[in-house]
Amino acid sequence: MSLSAPRLAELDAFLLELNRAAANVILPLFRADHGLHDKGTGGQGYKAFDPVTEADRGAERAIRALIAARYPDHGVIGEEYGEDRPDAEFVWVLDPVDGTRAFIAGLPLWCVLIGLRHQGRPVLGSIGQPFLDEVYIGQAAGSRLVRRGTETPLRVRSCPKLTDAIIATTDPEGCFTGAELGAWTQVRAAARLARLGCDAYAYAMVAAGTMDLVVEAGLKAWDIDAAIPVIEGAGGLVTDWRGRPVGPNGGQIAIAGDRACLDEALVALRRSAN
Repeated sequence: MSLSAPRLAELDAFLLELNRAAANVILPLFRADHGLHDKGTGGQGYKAFDPVTEADRGAERAIRALIAARYPDHGVIGEEYGEDRPDAEFVWVLDPVDGTRAFIAGLPLWCVLIGLRHQGRPVLGSIGQPFLDEVYIGQAAGSRLVRRGTETPLRVRSCPKLTDAIIATTDPEGCFTGAELGAWTQVRAAARLARLGCDAYAYAMVAAGTMDLVVEAGLKAWDIDAAIPVIEGAGGLVTDWRGRPVGPNGGQIAIAGDRACLDEALVALRRSAN
């Protein structure tokens, strides 16, 4: 069954409600006592540290409660509370605070990621940054930024050459294997400028036309599902490192505003693709 335009508009409006509910939970805890816990294995070093806060858990609870009340037949896949009917016709995919490390450091680069799958395919998504009062929303009809009561269309920019590109990844040493790190290093060496530690906010900047390429690995579904409609609705591309459509479980991801730039990057990335 296809998704009608009126139904999609209804779900789009609900997506904004979900973002407001998440913001109401998260903002009082930002740069405050956020109740930090470590989900890690108990090993040593930064790679073993897997932080979670009451903002992560509380926001996901709030989002799930609204979905259950409005659409009880919908499924949910969330980072903090797992899966509930993941094979339903409609499934919400949630990362209540993407960039928890930035959150606990007081940096406004964390995001609320909320995506919606219809029959297994991402059709609607948002990248929200409540501290900046920004929600980047995307669907097939287009993408837009909702900020302080105004809406602005989003469009990726032209950047056919990797040598002209502004690129990003979250944490090369923490997120990439040895072979993946080599591929990233080659892409970074060719690019004009690279920024690190932006998490999903970098995805929004590709959609907004201020960045050109994001390269990530080891992503889960909740790390990327919400971004796919935002990027594609703005005219961009989201693929795996072989240039194929992203699968249902995340993995190695490349996000780009320009096909030619992406193709240049994929020359290096394919060598380390799963």
